[in-house]
Amino acid sequence: MIKVIIMDIDGTLANSRKEITTKTKEALISAQQKGIMLVLASGRPVPGLRQFGQQLQMDRYGGLYCAYNGSMVVDCRSEEVLFNQPMSAEEARSVLHHLKNFKAVPVIDKGDYMYVNDVFNHTISYNGQPFNILQYESRGNGFRLREVKDMEEFVDFPVNKILTYADPEYLQANWQAMAEPFKGRLHSVFTAPFYYEYTALGIDKAKALDTVLKSRGFKQEEMIAFGDGQNDASIVRYAGIGVAMANAVDELKAVADEITASNEEDGIALSLRKHGLAD
Repeated sequence: MIKVIIMDIDGTLANSRKEITTKTKEALISAQQKGIMLVLASGRPVPGLRQFGQQLQMDRYGGLYCAYNGSMVVDCRSEEVLFNQPMSAEEARSVLHHLKNFKAVPVIDKGDYMYVNDVFNHTISYNGQPFNILQYESRGNGFRLREVKDMEEFVDFPVNKILTYADPEYLQANWQAMAEPFKGRLHSVFTAPFYYEYTALGIDKAKALDTVLKSRGFKQEEMIAFGDGQNDASIVRYAGIGVAMANAVDELKAVADEITASNEEDGIALSLRKHGLAD
């Protein structure tokens, strides 16, 4: 019997307009009314999850926010931090020093701000079009932008995630060199064609959720997980039922138990109704 629904957000729960479709929202509220708990598991920081949780009435029914690709888990009602494993300041500075050799732009959030070297270095090419990625990222997560001269010198605190962005073609050509010095020391992964991210060693969404959910008495076979990206592979493998969206990357489809419709076509709602988890 399924007791937990785990979902990525971008490309999974949300459509291309960053909206939850009406049918998907209704299905997820119906599932909660049946006593099933929702977990939002994303590379986004907590503020970027909260806006979706509120739409799904998670503040009423309860649930979890698994943020920063699994570096932090927060109770959505009490705001209690249930799991937190950031990189040390030294590890973060080492990454930021290495990234000076590349055109990928590093971004760090702290408090209400998103920190970058240059707020005017904000446009990449995506699908043949200019894309203001800083506007997209800061507005989507409710951050203000702030410049710092040298990110490496600035960081003197633990960091849950270092986000980098660049043209997808550049990242494909350079991600291995970006990751190489940190093999066995840190975890790094694509979360979108234009995002490559660093977190603490061993961190992924499944590890964080295993720590929190098992302590609350939930079993893996009582979970269903939905995703579309490389960073969703851990939860899709972990859950009793792992579901890839039709728009998912091939690597995720290969490890999923099922493939549902896309995030534009109410894929989550269709799957929940198929399994009798929503009316």
